[in-house]
Amino acid sequence: MAATKSYKFKAEVNKLLDILVHSLYTNKEIFLRELISNSSDALDKIRFQLTSGTDVQDKDLPLEINIDLDKDKKLLVISDTGIGMTQEEIVKNIGTIAKSGSEDFLNKLSEESKEKDISNIIGRFGVGFYSVFMVAEKVVITSRSYLPDAKPVRWESTGTGSFKVSELDEDIKRGTKIEVYLKEDEKEYAEKYRVESIIKKHSNFIAFPIKINGEKVNTVSAIWREPKSSIKKEQYEEFYKFLTYDTEPPLDTIHISIDAPVQFNSIMFIPQRTFDLFGISKEDIGLDLYVRGVLIQHKNSDLLPEYLGFIKGMVDSPDIPLNISRETLQENRVVMKISQTLVKQVLSYLEKKAKNDPEHYAKFWKAHGKVFKLGYTDFANLERIAELMRFNSSANDDAEGLTSFAEYVERAKPDQKEIYYLSGPSREAVESDPHLEIFKRKGVEVLYLYEPVDEFVMTGLGSYKKDYKFVAVEQADLAKLDKLEDVTTSEEKVDELSSGEEKVFNKLLDKIKDILGDRVKEVRVSKRLQDSPSCLVSPDGEMTSHMQKIMHIMNKDTSVPQKVFEINKDHKLTRNLLKIYKNNPKDPFIEEAVEQMYESALLLEGYLTDPHKLVNRINDVLLKSSEWHPENK
Repeated sequence: MAATKSYKFKAEVNKLLDILVHSLYTNKEIFLRELISNSSDALDKIRFQLTSGTDVQDKDLPLEINIDLDKDKKLLVISDTGIGMTQEEIVKNIGTIAKSGSEDFLNKLSEESKEKDISNIIGRFGVGFYSVFMVAEKVVITSRSYLPDAKPVRWESTGTGSFKVSELDEDIKRGTKIEVYLKEDEKEYAEKYRVESIIKKHSNFIAFPIKINGEKVNTVSAIWREPKSSIKKEQYEEFYKFLTYDTEPPLDTIHISIDAPVQFNSIMFIPQRTFDLFGISKEDIGLDLYVRGVLIQHKNSDLLPEYLGFIKGMVDSPDIPLNISRETLQENRVVMKISQTLVKQVLSYLEKKAKNDPEHYAKFWKAHGKVFKLGYTDFANLERIAELMRFNSSANDDAEGLTSFAEYVERAKPDQKEIYYLSGPSREAVESDPHLEIFKRKGVEVLYLYEPVDEFVMTGLGSYKKDYKFVAVEQADLAKLDKLEDVTTSEEKVDELSSGEEKVFNKLLDKIKDILGDRVKEVRVSKRLQDSPSCLVSPDGEMTSHMQKIMHIMNKDTSVPQKVFEINKDHKLTRNLLKIYKNNPKDPFIEEAVEQMYESALLLEGYLTDPHKLVNRINDVLLKSSEWHPENK
């Protein structure tokens, strides 16, 4: 063996090592990710030399990474058959850090040290190797360069300020071997199960075999690198289950390979069902981001917008720097280009499914439509998203039916330029809403909205194809509807009021306004009602009743908004009240009936917070009715 030389680490390395050796950081496992990434890089370099026809030492060696564990000796050994290093290279590469890189790293480390997790910053600044000293009390590197005349070299350090380097007379094979002598409290990293779990988490798709004690552990292949035509459905399903731990196969698979303007491969999956019963949070969405097979970020939420958050999968691009930071990722032009391309590819896929396989698209919509509706905020793709929207409709036979805007327009009345909608918790609730009565009578289709987000969708979209405006039924122009012929008629004909009765009726409306006072903005005759005696309507220009309720909930507002109280002049109850009023304008039953009508309307609107008065009043009315029953006369 040639003479051993001792070297002092550069000042910035010493400062770094002092932090790492005495670190309390919790996510120490990333040291193995860094060592494997370095080995993979060394293998990539030797493969290039081999394909270039360079005269290479031990050119028949298999390109692989081997990890040997000895828990009794607290020893982890990682070796590769890569490009190797000469003595000069090992001193240069593992003795200094680029000045700018070290300063940036140490500053960042100081900022993030409170988090006790440096997995997101180790590796960005060319300092990945030194993370081994978080777990090692001593590290020995033995390496032989690919150059035919290069001698093997050994590097050794305890990470406490200096390192020793010596040339070896031994005849060892090309590549690099790193012996990690673990600290007493870090011996878990000599356990096979622990090391294997780290590899599967961070390095499973390294392009070269990774073996632990001779057994290959990265068994799930990086199928995104293979031609789509060669991949079987079973392989996609295996890969999906590996990524998601889902027991069911995916509903859809989207595999894309892009060469320009950015090079990347991606496999995205649409699950059969939503994973989170309580909604998808920002932390739950995103695609795994790889750079040449190395996982650099789990669930990158910037690659897909929130409305595509149900998609699972990954992206691998050689055009992204391996040492990019989480913050820089958000602003990286390559990542933004990838994101734009991914969104377009997903929308194109969904458009084809909606057109060519409506039944399959319906399955997708029922599983993920609630999340997809958030796409109303994606102004760049708003027209495409509008075409993909689906809602239940009065034209559907039941609550399971789905209608697109295009289908609604096809069925619209001649010259109809409005797409009408009505919100409610269920189909039953919507169909019993008094505001719907004129639409039923005129045979005009109405979209039924069951989710809180739906009102925001309609407001956000504004119109369909710029020609058809979205209009809530309570804000409809009743004059337009009046011009349409009735498709249904009331079973009972009601006589028109005489001119004298009209005057008395107007006084009754004034009486009703006096009874309700400031609780209503106005009392007027309704043109929309046929079967109901009364309803509440938002004043012109104000938001819909359903939107008001949403805003009240968001603002924790329990007040009842001031609305217009509309009276059905032809309803039996109204006509009876008119008779009572003509006989005695001060009859107490009038006030009792008006209060009951108002609170019933409040109940339908969802604003009746205290039903006690309503229930007591109903009981009183029932009691009086029973007293007047013929059996009691």
